[in-house]
Amino acid sequence: MDRMATTDEKAGLGYEQARDELIEVVRRLEAGGTTLEDSLALWERGEELAKVCRHWLEGARARLDASLADDTKGSEPSED
Repeated sequence: MDRMATTDEKAGLGYEQARDELIEVVRRLEAGGTTLEDSLALWERGEELAKVCRHWLEGARARLDASLADDTKGSEPSED
């Protein structure tokens, strides 16, 4: 990827950690009862966590695609 890593990515926040925190952020936003400022802060945190999750999932997809491409190359008949 050509974008700068977020603070969480630099700190090594794993997928499961980011996902779990994102679930909590969504739960708190859905529950309501927070000030507008707190809601905006939660929303921004959720956006950052979603980026971390997306980064991990894109990396997993790339690894899977590379593995599948390697498998395809290995199963092609040789032209001898």
